[in-house]
Amino acid sequence: MNTAVTLSYLVAAVGVALVVTGLVRSRRGSGGPVHDRYEAAFLNGGPARVADSALAALQADGRLAVGGPGTVSVLRPLAYDPVERAVFQAHAEAPHGALHQLRLTVMRHPAVQEIGDGLAARGLVVAPAVRRSVLRRCAALGLGTFLLFPVAFVLTVLDFATAEEPSFPFVLKVAPALVAAAFTAVVCGSLGAGQVTPAGRRAVSAYGRDHARSGDAGHLVALHGLGALPDPVLRELFVAAARFYGPVGRRGRGGRGRTRSGHASWAGDAAGAAAVWCAGAGACGGGSSGGGGSCSAGACSGGGSGCGGGSGSSCGGSGSSSSCGSSSSSSCGGSSGG
Repeated sequence: MNTAVTLSYLVAAVGVALVVTGLVRSRRGSGGPVHDRYEAAFLNGGPARVADSALAALQADGRLAVGGPGTVSVLRPLAYDPVERAVFQAHAEAPHGALHQLRLTVMRHPAVQEIGDGLAARGLVVAPAVRRSVLRRCAALGLGTFLLFPVAFVLTVLDFATAEEPSFPFVLKVAPALVAAAFTAVVCGSLGAGQVTPAGRRAVSAYGRDHARSGDAGHLVALHGLGALPDPVLRELFVAAARFYGPVGRRGRGGRGRTRSGHASWAGDAAGAAAVWCAGAGACGGGSSGGGGSCSAGACSGGGSGCGGGSGSSCGGSGSSSSCGSSSSSSCGGSSGG
């Protein structure tokens, strides 16, 4: 039994080390500040928030016109950055200029997708493939611990049945190792579910403080969501477009739930049409109508503010690998907006 006890502690220690190492490595990076409103939007609400920010800015300065029932017209096709170019390109390819379809196409555009890749390379968000790997390790450790408890109990019964003298129960000997492993699995799983890293949260908070007085529509949406749009008619049109691929939760002015950190979550609310860079546990698609943001958990599904409608997880670019698709695969690359 002493050999079994030693082996149990060794296995638990290796499992804990693998999980903790994977979690720490997933959050490494140079860090640094948020460079522009598109990065702030991505951190606060994923690709959907980036698309909403760009569309709101273009509408506000008269280069786009958004009218009922959610149709977009180009007034001046003048773009100053890759994301704005993506909007005009998507509009040129859209059959009817529908706001919800334009929004979804922009989310999946390489210029938007690479924003996530750049943030992941700097350690401000976790690439979906890396995040899934960490969560798989946590799940394996937790499941292994759960299964070892009954095994330890059976070995304890056998030890009592065959021992000539009473001995300390085997299950109590290995309980500290199993409890520590189970606790590690739960804690690391909870921490690993978040898409935005602590460095990312600090960076976007600092950016928000620096631009707190900005009245620019693009910055307002990037930092606070669609609820910050001052025009109620325009706000409803954008929110309706965001709802097209899934429900947009309501809470307070912005209508997005908040995590314990006080940031809006852009995970778990996307289930529709596109598989894109959704840095969040379920985050792609639908609306980004809420307040400022951290990501949580992982695959794309639901209609919230992550990527664009669909289920699935990330799109690739330089930083992450996954399938991007709905009707077709999309590649991720391009340059991020300025």
